Amino acid sequence: MSSLEGQIVVASEPRRVWTVAEAKAKLSEVLRLAETEGPQRIGARKHFVVVPESMWRAHVPERKPLGRWLVENMPRGTNLEVPDRNSNRKIPFIDEEDE
Repeated sequence: MSSLEGQIVVASEPRRVWTVAEAKAKLSEVLRLAETEGPQRIGARKHFVVVPESMWRAHVPERKPLGRWLVENMPRGTNLEVPDRNSNRKIPFIDEEDE
């Protein structure tokens, strides 16, 4: 997962900083306030911000499926020799004793 530092711009800073203990005890309230009032900051030393999923998705680009990325980024224009796939072909990187 990539870092989101500096990518999410929020119209207003969280008004309240919850302690971790408060946030644990009042998780439902933290989530409700994130939905109705905006981001909720948790923690004093290390800060964490709870935001609604809709806000998150608006600022994070959608990830492509790996298969699509591989097809779109596969090398083109190379004359790569593809070995024959029959069962009699020599297998590289195997010792003669192991056969």
